[in-house]
Amino acid sequence: MKVKQGLRKLFLVILVVFLISGCSTNKDVSTKENDKAKQSKDGGTLVIARLSDAENLDHHFMSTINAASVTHRKIYEGLVGRDKNSDIQPLLATEWNQLDDTTWEFKLRDDVTFHDGTAFNAEAVKATFDRLLDPTVASPRAVVFKMVKEVKVVDDYTVQFLLTEPFSPLLSILASHEGGIINPKTIVKYGKNIIQEPNGTGPFVFESWTPGQEITFNKNEKYWGDKAKVDKVVFKVVPEETTRISMLETGEAHIAEPLSVTMKSTVEASKASKVYRSEGYGTEYVGFNVQKAPFNDVRVRKAIAHAVEMDAIIDGVFNNIGKKANTLLGSKVFGYHDGLKAYEYNLNEAKRLLTEAGYPNGFKTSLITMDSKERINLAEVLQSQLKGIGIKVNIQVLEYGTFVEQANAGNSEMFIISWRNATGDADYNQYNLFHTNSQGGAGNTFFYSNEEVDRLIEAARSEKDNQTRLNLYAKAQELEMADSPYIPVRVIENMAAISKDIEGFAISPSGYLEINDISIK
Repeated sequence: MKVKQGLRKLFLVILVVFLISGCSTNKDVSTKENDKAKQSKDGGTLVIARLSDAENLDHHFMSTINAASVTHRKIYEGLVGRDKNSDIQPLLATEWNQLDDTTWEFKLRDDVTFHDGTAFNAEAVKATFDRLLDPTVASPRAVVFKMVKEVKVVDDYTVQFLLTEPFSPLLSILASHEGGIINPKTIVKYGKNIIQEPNGTGPFVFESWTPGQEITFNKNEKYWGDKAKVDKVVFKVVPEETTRISMLETGEAHIAEPLSVTMKSTVEASKASKVYRSEGYGTEYVGFNVQKAPFNDVRVRKAIAHAVEMDAIIDGVFNNIGKKANTLLGSKVFGYHDGLKAYEYNLNEAKRLLTEAGYPNGFKTSLITMDSKERINLAEVLQSQLKGIGIKVNIQVLEYGTFVEQANAGNSEMFIISWRNATGDADYNQYNLFHTNSQGGAGNTFFYSNEEVDRLIEAARSEKDNQTRLNLYAKAQELEMADSPYIPVRVIENMAAISKDIEGFAISPSGYLEINDISIK
Protein backbone atom coordinates (compact mmCIF):
# COMPACT_ATOMS: atom_id res chain seq x y z
CA MET A 1 0.00 0.00 0.00
CA LYS A 2 2.78 2.40 0.96
CA VAL A 3 4.60 1.45 -2.22
CA LYS A 4 1.55 2.33 -4.35
CA GLN A 5 1.11 5.66 -2.53
CA GLY A 6 4.80 6.41 -3.10
CA LEU A 7 4.50 5.60 -6.79
CA ARG A 8 1.36 7.74 -7.01
CA LYS A 9 3.18 10.73 -5.40
CA LEU A 10 6.15 10.27 -7.71
CA PHE A 11 3.83 10.19 -10.71
CA LEU A 12 2.10 13.41 -9.60
CA VAL A 13 5.44 15.20 -9.10
CA ILE A 14 6.60 14.16 -12.57
CA LEU A 15 3.26 15.26 -14.07
CA VAL A 16 3.41 18.70 -12.39
CA VAL A 17 7.01 19.23 -13.49
CA PHE A 18 6.07 18.20 -17.03
CA LEU A 19 3.10 20.57 -17.09
CA ILE A 20 5.14 23.45 -15.70
CA SER A 21 7.91 22.75 -18.16
CA GLY A 22 5.39 22.53 -20.97
CA CYS A 23 3.71 25.77 -19.99
CA SER A 24 7.06 27.49 -19.56
CA THR A 25 8.22 26.27 -22.94
CA ASN A 26 5.05 27.55 -24.61
CA LYS A 27 5.34 30.83 -22.78
CA ASP A 28 8.96 31.25 -23.88
CA VAL A 29 8.06 30.46 -27.46
CA SER A 30 5.12 32.86 -27.33
CA THR A 31 7.25 35.60 -25.77
CA LYS A 32 9.99 35.14 -28.35
CA GLU A 33 7.43 35.25 -31.16
CA ASN A 34 5.87 38.42 -29.74
CA ASP A 35 9.28 40.03 -29.26
CA LYS A 36 10.23 39.05 -32.79
CA ALA A 37 6.99 40.60 -34.08
CA LYS A 38 7.81 43.83 -32.22
CA GLN A 39 11.35 44.02 -33.52
CA SER A 40 12.13 46.60 -36.17
CA LYS A 41 12.00 45.34 -39.72
CA ASP A 42 12.99 46.71 -43.07
CA GLY A 43 10.43 48.24 -45.40
CA GLY A 44 7.41 50.47 -44.95
CA THR A 45 6.78 54.18 -45.44
CA LEU A 46 8.33 56.67 -43.05
CA VAL A 47 6.17 59.77 -42.57
CA ILE A 48 7.72 62.95 -41.19
CA ALA A 49 5.35 65.77 -40.24
CA ARG A 50 7.19 69.11 -40.46
CA LEU A 51 6.37 72.67 -39.51
CA SER A 52 7.29 74.11 -42.88
CA ASP A 53 8.21 73.19 -46.41
CA ALA A 54 11.60 73.46 -48.06
CA GLU A 55 11.98 76.75 -49.96
CA ASN A 56 13.56 74.73 -52.77
CA LEU A 57 15.40 71.44 -53.38
CA ASP A 58 18.53 72.88 -54.98
CA HIS A 59 21.59 72.90 -52.71
CA HIS A 60 23.05 75.82 -54.63
CA PHE A 61 20.06 78.00 -53.76
CA MET A 62 19.09 76.82 -50.28
CA SER A 63 19.46 79.33 -47.47
CA THR A 64 18.21 77.20 -44.57
CA ILE A 65 19.04 73.95 -42.81
CA ASN A 66 15.29 73.33 -42.78
CA ALA A 67 15.42 72.79 -46.54
CA ALA A 68 18.85 71.17 -46.66
CA SER A 69 17.78 68.67 -44.02
CA VAL A 70 15.37 67.13 -46.53
CA THR A 71 17.95 66.32 -49.19
CA HIS A 72 21.39 66.30 -47.52
CA ARG A 73 22.82 62.75 -47.29
CA LYS A 74 19.48 61.45 -48.62
CA ILE A 75 19.43 62.62 -52.24
CA TYR A 76 22.79 64.37 -52.46
CA GLU A 77 26.12 63.30 -51.01
CA GLY A 78 29.47 65.05 -50.78
CA LEU A 79 33.05 63.92 -51.17
CA VAL A 80 33.29 63.66 -47.38
CA GLY A 81 30.77 63.43 -44.58
CA ARG A 82 30.53 63.42 -40.80
CA ASP A 83 29.98 60.30 -38.71
CA LYS A 84 27.87 60.06 -35.54
CA ASN A 85 30.72 61.64 -33.58
CA SER A 86 30.86 64.53 -36.08
CA ASP A 87 34.29 63.43 -37.34
CA ILE A 88 35.09 63.85 -41.06
CA GLN A 89 34.96 60.53 -42.92
CA PRO A 90 35.29 59.43 -46.58
CA LEU A 91 32.06 59.41 -48.59
CA LEU A 92 32.25 59.81 -52.37
CA ALA A 93 35.98 60.33 -51.98
CA THR A 94 38.06 57.48 -50.62
CA GLU A 95 41.03 59.63 -49.56
CA TRP A 96 42.46 63.13 -49.84
CA ASN A 97 45.73 64.98 -49.46
CA GLN A 98 46.68 68.62 -49.15
CA LEU A 99 49.50 68.83 -51.70
CA ASP A 100 50.41 72.41 -50.78
CA ASP A 101 48.77 75.45 -49.17
CA THR A 102 46.30 75.90 -52.03
CA THR A 103 45.97 72.44 -53.62
CA TRP A 104 43.79 69.62 -52.26
CA GLU A 105 43.56 66.31 -54.11
CA PHE A 106 40.70 63.79 -53.76
CA LYS A 107 40.57 60.19 -54.93
CA LEU A 108 37.00 59.19 -55.83
CA ARG A 109 34.99 56.00 -55.55
CA ASP A 110 34.69 54.13 -58.85
CA ASP A 111 31.55 52.12 -58.00
CA VAL A 112 28.96 54.89 -57.74
CA THR A 113 26.17 55.95 -60.09
CA PHE A 114 23.62 58.71 -59.97
CA HIS A 115 19.94 57.83 -59.59
CA ASP A 116 19.37 57.66 -63.36
CA GLY A 117 22.39 55.39 -63.90
CA THR A 118 24.81 58.14 -64.96
CA ALA A 119 28.33 57.36 -63.75
CA PHE A 120 29.76 59.37 -60.88
CA ASN A 121 33.27 60.57 -61.71
CA ALA A 122 35.63 63.52 -61.63
CA GLU A 123 33.73 65.33 -64.40
CA ALA A 124 30.57 65.25 -62.27
CA VAL A 125 32.42 66.83 -59.35
CA LYS A 126 33.79 69.54 -61.61
CA ALA A 127 30.36 70.20 -63.19
CA THR A 128 28.80 70.63 -59.75
CA PHE A 129 31.31 73.22 -58.54
CA ASP A 130 31.49 74.98 -61.89
CA ARG A 131 27.75 75.60 -61.65
CA LEU A 132 27.93 76.66 -58.00
CA LEU A 133 30.68 79.19 -58.72
CA ASP A 134 29.32 80.47 -62.03
CA PRO A 135 28.48 84.17 -61.46
CA THR A 136 25.71 83.98 -64.05
CA VAL A 137 23.98 81.28 -61.98
CA ALA A 138 24.15 83.68 -59.01
CA SER A 139 23.98 81.00 -56.33
CA PRO A 140 23.65 82.55 -52.83
CA ARG A 141 25.77 79.65 -51.54
CA ALA A 142 28.71 80.39 -53.86
CA VAL A 143 30.12 82.63 -51.17
CA VAL A 144 31.10 79.66 -48.99
CA PHE A 145 33.36 78.35 -51.77
CA LYS A 146 34.64 81.70 -53.03
CA MET A 147 38.22 80.57 -52.33
CA VAL A 148 37.96 77.81 -54.98
CA LYS A 149 39.63 79.01 -58.17
CA GLU A 150 39.15 75.79 -60.10
CA VAL A 151 38.18 72.15 -59.73
CA LYS A 152 40.62 70.31 -61.96
CA VAL A 153 40.08 66.83 -63.39
CA VAL A 154 43.29 64.82 -63.06
CA ASP A 155 41.81 61.54 -64.28
CA ASP A 156 38.41 59.82 -64.17
CA TYR A 157 38.56 59.34 -60.41
CA THR A 158 40.89 62.08 -59.21
CA VAL A 159 40.11 65.77 -58.76
CA GLN A 160 42.04 68.69 -57.39
CA PHE A 161 40.62 71.78 -55.71
CA LEU A 162 42.85 74.72 -56.62
CA LEU A 163 42.32 77.57 -54.18
CA THR A 164 43.08 81.26 -54.49
CA GLU A 165 44.33 81.26 -50.89
CA PRO A 166 44.84 78.78 -48.05
CA PHE A 167 41.53 77.68 -46.56
CA SER A 168 41.71 75.48 -43.47
CA PRO A 169 37.98 74.60 -43.10
CA LEU A 170 37.63 73.18 -46.64
CA LEU A 171 36.71 69.65 -45.50
CA SER A 172 34.09 70.94 -43.07
CA ILE A 173 32.30 72.79 -45.87
CA LEU A 174 32.59 69.88 -48.30
CA ALA A 175 30.81 67.80 -45.64
CA SER A 176 27.87 70.22 -45.50
CA HIS A 177 24.96 70.37 -47.94
CA GLU A 178 26.72 72.92 -50.17
CA GLY A 179 29.20 70.18 -51.05
CA GLY A 180 26.56 67.78 -52.42
CA ILE A 181 27.38 66.43 -55.90
CA ILE A 182 24.69 66.91 -58.54
CA ASN A 183 24.09 64.71 -61.57
CA PRO A 184 25.69 66.55 -64.54
CA LYS A 185 22.64 65.72 -66.70
CA THR A 186 20.47 67.58 -64.18
CA ILE A 187 22.82 70.55 -64.39
CA VAL A 188 22.50 70.59 -68.18
CA LYS A 189 18.70 70.35 -67.92
CA TYR A 190 18.21 73.17 -65.42
CA GLY A 191 21.32 75.31 -65.96
CA LYS A 192 20.89 78.62 -64.17
CA ASN A 193 17.37 77.79 -62.97
CA ILE A 194 16.59 76.22 -59.61
CA ILE A 195 16.58 72.43 -59.87
CA GLN A 196 13.06 71.05 -59.46
CA GLU A 197 13.94 67.34 -59.64
CA PRO A 198 17.06 66.68 -57.54
CA ASN A 199 19.23 63.81 -58.74
CA GLY A 200 22.24 62.65 -56.75
CA THR A 201 23.99 59.52 -55.53
CA GLY A 202 22.27 59.13 -52.15
CA PRO A 203 20.24 56.30 -50.57
CA PHE A 204 16.91 57.87 -51.59
CA VAL A 205 15.53 58.80 -55.01
CA PHE A 206 13.30 61.83 -55.56
CA GLU A 207 9.71 60.97 -56.55
CA SER A 208 7.64 64.14 -56.21
CA TRP A 209 7.16 67.52 -54.55
CA THR A 210 3.84 69.25 -54.06
CA PRO A 211 4.89 72.64 -52.65
CA GLY A 212 3.24 73.45 -49.36
CA GLN A 213 2.06 69.86 -48.94
CA GLU A 214 4.60 67.05 -49.22
CA ILE A 215 7.86 65.73 -50.63
CA THR A 216 8.25 62.02 -51.43
CA PHE A 217 11.39 59.92 -51.81
CA ASN A 218 11.82 56.24 -52.63
CA LYS A 219 14.56 53.87 -51.51
CA ASN A 220 17.50 53.72 -53.91
CA GLU A 221 17.73 49.99 -54.59
CA LYS A 222 21.01 50.49 -56.46
CA TYR A 223 22.71 52.54 -53.75
CA TRP A 224 26.46 51.96 -53.54
CA GLY A 225 26.58 51.86 -49.72
CA ASP A 226 24.35 50.51 -46.96
CA LYS A 227 20.82 50.74 -48.30
CA ALA A 228 18.06 52.57 -46.46
CA LYS A 229 15.84 50.38 -44.32
CA VAL A 230 12.51 51.96 -45.28
CA ASP A 231 10.99 51.79 -48.76
CA LYS A 232 9.62 55.33 -48.91
CA VAL A 233 9.84 58.64 -47.06
CA VAL A 234 7.13 61.30 -47.07
CA PHE A 235 7.83 64.77 -45.65
CA LYS A 236 4.41 66.26 -44.90
CA VAL A 237 3.96 69.98 -44.25
CA VAL A 238 1.78 70.32 -41.15
CA PRO A 239 2.00 73.87 -39.73
CA GLU A 240 -0.14 73.21 -36.64
CA GLU A 241 1.90 71.46 -33.95
CA THR A 242 -1.05 69.86 -32.18
CA THR A 243 -1.97 68.24 -35.49
CA ARG A 244 1.58 66.96 -35.96
CA ILE A 245 1.55 65.41 -32.49
CA SER A 246 -1.89 63.85 -32.97
CA MET A 247 -0.60 62.25 -36.19
CA LEU A 248 1.92 60.37 -34.07
CA GLU A 249 -0.81 59.21 -31.72
CA THR A 250 -2.95 57.89 -34.58
CA GLY A 251 -0.02 56.34 -36.43
CA GLU A 252 -0.31 58.73 -39.40
CA ALA A 253 3.26 59.91 -38.85
CA HIS A 254 6.42 58.62 -37.20
CA ILE A 255 8.28 61.89 -36.60
CA ALA A 256 6.93 65.36 -35.78
CA GLU A 257 9.44 68.20 -35.86
CA PRO A 258 10.33 70.59 -34.54
CA LEU A 259 8.91 69.99 -31.07
CA SER A 260 8.21 73.11 -29.05
CA VAL A 261 8.91 73.57 -25.37
CA THR A 262 5.19 73.95 -24.70
CA MET A 263 4.34 70.55 -26.19
CA LYS A 264 7.24 68.64 -24.63
CA SER A 265 5.30 67.50 -21.54
CA THR A 266 2.39 66.32 -23.69
CA VAL A 267 4.67 64.05 -25.69
CA GLU A 268 6.41 62.80 -22.54
CA ALA A 269 3.05 61.67 -21.18
CA SER A 270 2.15 59.80 -24.37
CA LYS A 271 2.15 56.01 -24.70
CA ALA A 272 2.73 56.19 -28.45
CA SER A 273 5.54 58.75 -28.74
CA LYS A 274 8.61 60.09 -26.98
CA VAL A 275 10.85 63.15 -26.98
CA TYR A 276 14.13 63.24 -28.91
CA ARG A 277 16.71 65.79 -27.70
CA SER A 278 20.26 66.67 -28.71
CA GLU A 279 22.45 69.78 -28.44
CA GLY A 280 23.05 71.59 -31.68
CA TYR A 281 25.83 73.72 -33.12
CA GLY A 282 23.47 76.62 -33.71
CA THR A 283 22.04 79.50 -31.73
CA GLU A 284 18.84 81.51 -31.60
CA TYR A 285 19.08 85.29 -31.50
CA VAL A 286 17.42 88.66 -31.93
CA GLY A 287 18.84 90.58 -34.87
CA PHE A 288 18.85 94.22 -35.95
CA ASN A 289 18.99 95.55 -39.49
CA VAL A 290 21.86 97.95 -38.81
CA GLN A 291 21.25 99.91 -42.02
CA LYS A 292 17.79 101.08 -40.91
CA ALA A 293 17.21 103.90 -38.43
CA PRO A 294 17.22 103.91 -35.47
CA PHE A 295 19.23 100.65 -35.48
CA ASN A 296 22.03 102.25 -37.47
CA ASP A 297 23.04 103.77 -34.11
CA VAL A 298 25.01 101.31 -31.96
CA ARG A 299 23.77 103.05 -28.81
CA VAL A 300 20.19 102.06 -29.64
CA ARG A 301 21.22 98.45 -30.21
CA LYS A 302 23.14 98.35 -26.92
CA ALA A 303 20.22 99.95 -25.09
CA ILE A 304 17.89 97.20 -26.23
CA ALA A 305 20.47 94.54 -25.29
CA HIS A 306 20.60 95.99 -21.76
CA ALA A 307 16.79 96.07 -21.55
CA VAL A 308 16.33 92.36 -22.22
CA GLU A 309 16.20 90.12 -19.15
CA MET A 310 17.51 86.94 -20.79
CA ASP A 311 17.44 84.71 -17.70
CA ALA A 312 13.69 85.26 -17.44
CA ILE A 313 13.31 84.41 -21.13
CA ILE A 314 15.33 81.18 -20.91
CA ASP A 315 13.24 80.11 -17.93
CA GLY A 316 9.80 81.43 -18.90
CA VAL A 317 9.79 80.98 -22.67
CA PHE A 318 12.07 77.98 -23.10
CA ASN A 319 11.64 76.23 -19.74
CA ASN A 320 15.46 76.08 -19.51
CA ILE A 321 15.74 73.95 -22.65
CA GLY A 322 18.85 75.11 -24.46
CA LYS A 323 21.40 77.01 -22.39
CA LYS A 324 21.77 80.80 -22.53
CA ALA A 325 24.05 81.90 -25.37
CA ASN A 326 26.89 84.42 -25.07
CA THR A 327 27.77 84.49 -28.79
CA LEU A 328 26.30 83.19 -32.05
CA LEU A 329 28.54 80.12 -31.91
CA GLY A 330 27.24 77.04 -30.12
CA SER A 331 29.53 75.73 -27.39
CA LYS A 332 30.41 72.63 -29.45
CA VAL A 333 31.61 74.62 -32.47
CA PHE A 334 35.34 75.01 -33.08
CA GLY A 335 36.07 78.67 -32.37
CA TYR A 336 33.52 79.16 -29.58
CA HIS A 337 34.55 81.97 -27.20
CA ASP A 338 33.59 80.81 -23.72
CA GLY A 339 34.93 83.98 -22.09
CA LEU A 340 32.74 86.38 -24.07
CA LYS A 341 30.29 88.40 -21.98
CA ALA A 342 26.85 89.33 -23.31
CA TYR A 343 25.22 92.57 -22.16
CA GLU A 344 23.80 92.46 -18.63
CA TYR A 345 20.24 93.44 -17.81
CA ASN A 346 20.44 97.10 -16.74
CA LEU A 347 17.45 99.37 -17.36
CA ASN A 348 19.22 102.50 -16.15
CA GLU A 349 22.05 101.99 -18.63
CA ALA A 350 19.51 101.22 -21.36
CA LYS A 351 17.65 104.47 -20.71
CA ARG A 352 20.90 106.46 -20.58
CA LEU A 353 22.00 105.10 -23.95
CA LEU A 354 18.61 105.80 -25.56
CA THR A 355 18.66 109.37 -24.27
CA GLU A 356 22.21 109.84 -25.55
CA ALA A 357 21.08 108.53 -28.96
CA GLY A 358 18.25 111.08 -29.05
CA TYR A 359 15.35 108.84 -28.03
CA PRO A 360 14.62 109.73 -24.38
CA ASN A 361 11.01 108.65 -24.75
CA GLY A 362 11.70 105.60 -26.88
CA PHE A 363 10.28 104.96 -30.35
CA LYS A 364 8.06 102.63 -32.36
CA THR A 365 9.48 99.70 -34.31
CA SER A 366 8.48 96.37 -35.79
CA LEU A 367 9.76 92.86 -35.13
CA ILE A 368 9.24 89.99 -37.57
CA THR A 369 9.22 86.36 -36.57
CA MET A 370 8.25 83.03 -38.06
CA ASP A 371 5.04 81.27 -37.08
CA SER A 372 6.29 79.01 -34.27
CA LYS A 373 4.98 79.10 -30.71
CA GLU A 374 8.36 79.63 -29.09
CA ARG A 375 9.32 82.48 -31.39
CA ILE A 376 5.95 84.16 -30.91
CA ASN A 377 6.22 83.78 -27.13
CA LEU A 378 9.74 85.22 -27.24
CA ALA A 379 8.52 88.14 -29.35
CA GLU A 380 5.75 88.89 -26.87
CA VAL A 381 8.13 88.84 -23.91
CA LEU A 382 10.52 91.16 -25.77
CA GLN A 383 7.59 93.45 -26.55
CA SER A 384 6.71 93.57 -22.85
CA GLN A 385 10.27 94.09 -21.64
CA LEU A 386 11.07 96.87 -24.13
CA LYS A 387 8.08 98.87 -22.92
CA GLY A 388 10.24 99.50 -19.87
CA ILE A 389 12.45 101.85 -21.92
CA GLY A 390 9.63 103.33 -23.99
CA ILE A 391 10.04 101.19 -27.11
CA LYS A 392 6.75 100.08 -28.62
CA VAL A 393 7.17 96.89 -30.66
CA ASN A 394 4.72 95.81 -33.34
CA ILE A 395 5.02 92.04 -33.82
CA GLN A 396 4.55 90.61 -37.31
CA VAL A 397 4.18 86.83 -37.46
CA LEU A 398 5.03 85.50 -40.92
CA GLU A 399 4.87 82.12 -42.60
CA TYR A 400 8.36 80.62 -42.57
CA GLY A 401 9.15 81.08 -46.27
CA THR A 402 7.90 84.66 -46.25
CA PHE A 403 9.87 85.39 -43.09
CA VAL A 404 13.10 84.15 -44.70
CA GLU A 405 12.45 86.20 -47.84
CA GLN A 406 11.79 89.37 -45.83
CA ALA A 407 14.88 88.94 -43.65
CA ASN A 408 17.13 88.14 -46.64
CA ALA A 409 15.84 91.14 -48.55
CA GLY A 410 16.45 93.50 -45.64
CA ASN A 411 12.73 94.21 -45.20
CA SER A 412 13.06 94.14 -41.43
CA GLU A 413 13.99 96.30 -38.45
CA MET A 414 14.20 93.69 -35.70
CA PHE A 415 13.84 89.93 -36.19
CA ILE A 416 14.08 86.65 -34.30
CA ILE A 417 16.03 84.02 -36.16
CA SER A 418 18.47 81.14 -35.70
CA TRP A 419 21.63 79.98 -37.45
CA ARG A 420 22.30 76.28 -37.46
CA ASN A 421 26.01 76.01 -38.13
CA ALA A 422 26.25 73.31 -40.81
CA THR A 423 29.93 72.46 -40.41
CA GLY A 424 30.91 72.66 -36.75
CA ASP A 425 33.61 75.22 -37.66
CA ALA A 426 33.43 78.90 -36.70
CA ASP A 427 34.12 79.95 -40.28
CA TYR A 428 30.65 78.85 -41.39
CA ASN A 429 29.12 81.07 -38.76
CA GLN A 430 31.51 84.01 -38.92
CA TYR A 431 31.81 84.38 -42.68
CA ASN A 432 28.12 83.84 -43.41
CA LEU A 433 26.71 85.98 -40.62
CA PHE A 434 29.20 88.80 -40.26
CA HIS A 435 31.37 89.24 -43.35
CA THR A 436 30.44 92.16 -45.59
CA ASN A 437 30.32 89.87 -48.64
CA SER A 438 27.56 87.77 -47.03
CA GLN A 439 24.94 90.50 -46.65
CA GLY A 440 21.46 89.24 -47.48
CA GLY A 441 20.61 85.67 -48.48
CA ALA A 442 24.05 84.27 -47.59
CA GLY A 443 23.26 84.85 -43.90
CA ASN A 444 24.23 88.39 -42.92
CA THR A 445 20.67 89.63 -42.49
CA PHE A 446 21.98 92.30 -40.10
CA PHE A 447 23.54 93.93 -43.20
CA TYR A 448 26.50 94.44 -40.90
CA SER A 449 29.96 95.52 -42.08
CA ASN A 450 33.17 96.01 -40.14
CA GLU A 451 36.52 96.04 -41.97
CA GLU A 452 38.47 94.70 -38.99
CA VAL A 453 35.99 91.85 -38.48
CA ASP A 454 36.28 91.01 -42.18
CA ARG A 455 40.07 90.94 -41.86
CA LEU A 456 40.01 88.65 -38.81
CA ILE A 457 37.58 86.23 -40.46
CA GLU A 458 39.69 86.10 -43.61
CA ALA A 459 42.89 85.58 -41.60
CA ALA A 460 41.31 82.70 -39.66
CA ARG A 461 40.28 81.04 -42.91
CA SER A 462 43.85 80.84 -44.17
CA GLU A 463 45.54 80.02 -40.86
CA LYS A 464 46.68 76.41 -40.37
CA ASP A 465 47.46 76.60 -36.65
CA ASN A 466 44.32 75.85 -34.65
CA GLN A 467 45.26 77.94 -31.61
CA THR A 468 45.91 80.97 -33.79
CA ARG A 469 42.56 80.43 -35.48
CA LEU A 470 40.86 80.30 -32.07
CA ASN A 471 42.49 83.60 -31.09
CA LEU A 472 41.39 85.28 -34.31
CA TYR A 473 37.80 84.12 -33.87
CA ALA A 474 37.81 85.29 -30.25
CA LYS A 475 38.83 88.82 -31.33
CA ALA A 476 36.17 88.84 -34.07
CA GLN A 477 33.44 87.81 -31.63
CA GLU A 478 34.50 90.53 -29.18
CA LEU A 479 34.22 93.19 -31.89
CA GLU A 480 30.85 91.85 -33.00
CA MET A 481 29.55 91.99 -29.44
CA ALA A 482 30.79 95.57 -29.12
CA ASP A 483 28.95 96.51 -32.34
CA SER A 484 25.80 94.70 -31.14
CA PRO A 485 24.12 93.73 -34.41
CA TYR A 486 22.46 90.94 -32.42
CA ILE A 487 21.37 89.80 -28.96
CA PRO A 488 22.24 86.14 -28.28
CA VAL A 489 19.37 84.14 -26.82
CA ARG A 490 20.17 80.43 -26.45
CA VAL A 491 22.13 77.51 -27.84
CA ILE A 492 19.68 75.47 -29.89
CA GLU A 493 18.64 72.11 -28.59
CA ASN A 494 17.23 69.89 -31.32
CA MET A 495 13.87 68.47 -30.27
CA ALA A 496 11.42 66.24 -32.08
CA ALA A 497 8.52 64.00 -31.15
CA ILE A 498 9.07 60.48 -32.44
CA SER A 499 6.95 57.37 -32.48
CA LYS A 500 8.00 54.53 -30.20
CA ASP A 501 7.67 52.34 -33.29
CA ILE A 502 10.83 53.67 -34.95
CA GLU A 503 14.50 53.10 -34.25
CA GLY A 504 17.62 54.76 -35.62
CA PHE A 505 16.49 58.40 -35.79
CA ALA A 506 18.81 61.30 -34.96
CA ILE A 507 19.30 64.99 -35.60
CA SER A 508 22.91 66.00 -36.22
CA PRO A 509 24.41 68.94 -34.30
CA SER A 510 24.07 70.88 -37.56
CA GLY A 511 20.32 70.25 -37.51
CA TYR A 512 20.12 67.75 -40.39
CA LEU A 513 17.54 64.97 -39.97
CA GLU A 514 19.33 61.61 -39.98
CA ILE A 515 16.91 59.00 -41.35
CA ASN A 516 19.01 56.57 -43.38
CA ASP A 517 19.20 54.07 -40.52
CA ILE A 518 15.57 54.29 -39.42
CA SER A 519 13.53 51.10 -39.21
CA ILE A 520 9.86 50.74 -38.32
CA LYS A 521 8.50 48.17 -35.88
